Amino acid sequence: MSVYRPKGTSGGAKSPFYQYDFQVDGNRFFGTTKATSRRDAEAIEKELKKKAKADLAEQRKSGNGPLTYDAAAGRYWTEVGQYHANSDATWTNLGRLVEYFGKTKRLDETTDADIAALVAWRRAQTRWGKKEDAAGNPMGMIAAATVNRSTVDLLKKIFNRAKRVWRYSFPLEPIWKDHRLDEPKERVRELDADEGEALEEAVRDDYALWLEFARLSGLRHKETLIRWPNVNWFAKKITTIGKGGREVSTPITDDIRAILEECKGQHPEFVFTYVARKTRTDKKTGTSWVKGQRYPITYQGSKTQWRRLRAKAKVEDFRFHDIRHDVGTKLLRATGNLKVVQKALNHASITTTVKYAHVMQDEVADGLALVAKSRRDGKSRKKSRNDVKGVA
Repeated sequence: MSVYRPKGTSGGAKSPFYQYDFQVDGNRFFGTTKATSRRDAEAIEKELKKKAKADLAEQRKSGNGPLTYDAAAGRYWTEVGQYHANSDATWTNLGRLVEYFGKTKRLDETTDADIAALVAWRRAQTRWGKKEDAAGNPMGMIAAATVNRSTVDLLKKIFNRAKRVWRYSFPLEPIWKDHRLDEPKERVRELDADEGEALEEAVRDDYALWLEFARLSGLRHKETLIRWPNVNWFAKKITTIGKGGREVSTPITDDIRAILEECKGQHPEFVFTYVARKTRTDKKTGTSWVKGQRYPITYQGSKTQWRRLRAKAKVEDFRFHDIRHDVGTKLLRATGNLKVVQKALNHASITTTVKYAHVMQDEVADGLALVAKSRRDGKSRKKSRNDVKGVA
């Protein structure tokens, strides 16, 4: 056996752990066994040799070496993650996983216990990593949906890609569904007429066209920040890349065309712009703004303006994403066709669209009332015919 205790360095203490150092097919493997007895160290080395031989055999067979979290995260980012609509979040979540598990931990060593511990660790964190909000109140914990997206869902995607594309196998792959937290059903919030008018009256003039476009298109927040190359006047549609890297297509209706026409000439690349209200320079980035000049509406900037707009309009319990719900409910009420709503909102599956079906309850009640009325009318006609026969 090739386990040994390392000699102490000059001025340093000797490690209490036995080290291993061996070769398999010309490949050297060395490190600490984290064992303080020779017998335990030799047993650990025996298992390490067995694993090393299996890894080399798999590498000769598939061309793949052991897949560490660091390597898997980097490869997933390069091939998939950087193209996500919310790629910044993907980058952050990948980095968090690598930091939690360590760069050298292997995916094939990941167990259900590892994932359970990861989820428990993540769900104990506060929103934005802050202890208090601006008012000094204790910050709430991150939502179950956030925990799922940043841990279980992302890891499942990485494992699936490693199996399908990179040709790895994971005999101990965790059972992902057992680790997902229960999420509250997504509510569908609709604006009433007064709330809609309040938003229109409170919005800044230079953000009004962008807000109207969002209310007409039903696009997700980031998808509303379109560029002129996304606009196909000839085909009468706007095409962007949305959630999950899928293509999102929005028809250019007469109302949307009017908005686009009004935006022409404001910026060479971005459709929606705002007017800077003061001259300033960002000390971190060096970016400057000049009062009175137009600049593209950004995601972060529009989030800030939305919060201010909602407060000014006194519209409560209404997120920007609820504009999308508002469009979906109103469209279903107008058409009665779930497939139309699915197409308009660019849902990949009709099951996502079904959540809007509640708006048809009144129509269902009216339909059932018509059925009952038809039965009553039929009985009445039959009775009348029988009465006529009796007279005859």
